[in-house]
Order: sequence, then structure tokens, then C-alpha cells
Amino acid sequence: QVQLVESGGGLVQAGGSLRLSCAASGRTFSSYTIGWFRQAPGKEREAVAAISSSGGRTYYADSVKGRFTISRDNYKNTVFLQMNSLKHEDTAVYYCARKTPYGSNWSDLRAYDYWGQGTQVTVSS
Repeated sequence: QVQLVESGGGLVQAGGSLRLSCAASGRTFSSYTIGWFRQAPGKEREAVAAISSSGGRTYYADSVKGRFTISRDNYKNTVFLQMNSLKHEDTAVYYCARKTPYGSNWSDLRAYDYWGQGTQVTVSS
């Protein structure tokens, strides 16, 4: 059974920074692409960033490019999302998820099979 646990969310002022962590169970963690998603109240869940199994490739939504950085430590089974220059519109519940080997579109929610429970990020304006 795969478990993903997010942490690091909280309340921050606009312009501030947060670092989210996604800790995963299972010995095959390093074999999978991991993605971060977010869902704001009344809105659909959207892709934020993803990182390939080795960490050699990263992907970002246009709305966070240049502000967010995704990274991973396969020895610690953890993926990170460093969020800088936060804006009020970044307020959402943030989820990490494991991508299946099938399908190539990193931003497609249907390509992910295991999800964490989410961590709240609130950016005050």
C-alpha cells in the first residue's frame, strides 16, 4: 500500500515563502514521477508541478513558473515544493500524487493513482 503525506502548509503573507513536503511509503518511490496539485474553494483541482523519477525533468504550470521549485530526495522518499513570492491566488489545498507509468501528460489528474490527504496553504493579501 502506497501512502503519501503532505506537510508544510500554513498561513503566510503575500510575498512570503513556504516549503511543502510529500513523504511517501514504499520502496519503489524512486521509480515514479510525482506531481503537486492544488484545489481552491469552488474550483477544480489543477496541476502545479511535477518531477520525474530521477529528478532530471521538472514541469510547471505557467501560473507558478519562476516562483515555485519542485525537487526530490529519493533516499528520503520525499518530494518538496518550494513556493516563493506567494500570491493570494495561490491559496488552496495542495496535494501530492504518484503518476502511473501510463500516459505522458504530467498535468492530467487521471494519470495519477495515489494521492495524499492535502495540506492547506493560505496567503493573506
